[in-house]
Amino acid sequence: MTGDMTGVTADWRDFLALTKPRVMTLVVFTGLCGMLAAPVTIHPVLAFTAILCIALGAGGAGALNQWYEADLDAKMKRTANRPLPAGRMDRQSALHFGVGLSFFSVILLGVATNWLAAAILAVSILFYVLVYTVWLKRRTPQNIVIGGAAGAFPPLIGWAAATGDVAPLPLALFALIFFWTPPHFWALALFVKTDYANAGVPMLPVVSGEVATRRQIFAYTAIMAVAAMAPVLLQLTGLIYGVSALVLTGLFAVLACQVAVRRESDPSRMKPERRLFAYSILYLFLMFGSVVADRWMVAA
Repeated sequence: MTGDMTGVTADWRDFLALTKPRVMTLVVFTGLCGMLAAPVTIHPVLAFTAILCIALGAGGAGALNQWYEADLDAKMKRTANRPLPAGRMDRQSALHFGVGLSFFSVILLGVATNWLAAAILAVSILFYVLVYTVWLKRRTPQNIVIGGAAGAFPPLIGWAAATGDVAPLPLALFALIFFWTPPHFWALALFVKTDYANAGVPMLPVVSGEVATRRQIFAYTAIMAVAAMAPVLLQLTGLIYGVSALVLTGLFAVLACQVAVRRESDPSRMKPERRLFAYSILYLFLMFGSVVADRWMVAA
């Protein structure tokens, strides 16, 4: 059920589900790490407000994504129980909620910190909604490659909120997330390929096949490894990050290699693919945590 409905009263949990809280967790964490890695200290109240704005902006973008993709979500098992396709909320409420959160988050961030941070937040929301969701998602198997930039903005936002500018380190962290996104998402796409095929979404495994997807996962992992080591090579970080990046990225490469050489097509037997997907999330948390640890240990 994806059309507008009357007499539908959404629960608060449905509005929370619209914000994609699992995705938001990683967005908020990378934004926080960008802020904590900055060479200046921001007032705790302003820091909290900035992180809240990043969360609200991500939630607003997630709501608008679900508003636009309600028809696709209804065709996929893993998304069919979301508020809109399940019929627990009308589309107009989702639209108003998404627009309201997005607008409020940008204005509040600009007033509380600075307008550069607010502008980057606005660009990230618009990029996710207009470029990825509306333009790329249904048109090209490269959707997640280009659209992945949307999820790479939080470190820039956090850094800009604290400093009022943009520097090489947050740009390097942007690149890390950008090149991390394809292997992360394509690992998932391998074992939910049928869902995407049923919905008519041109994800890489659907359009180019699983063998090509596995090769692309490894290729982008290699590029991601270069991006992961860039802060060390550019002397933007120290030993803690360097050692962490080497070990964590090495393990990522091993898991990606295991996926690349396999020819399994049964989703129920894709344990290495599921392992890579799960580890990729942990990887980003640990990598960004090491950036902060590196910064604060040196400062101490």
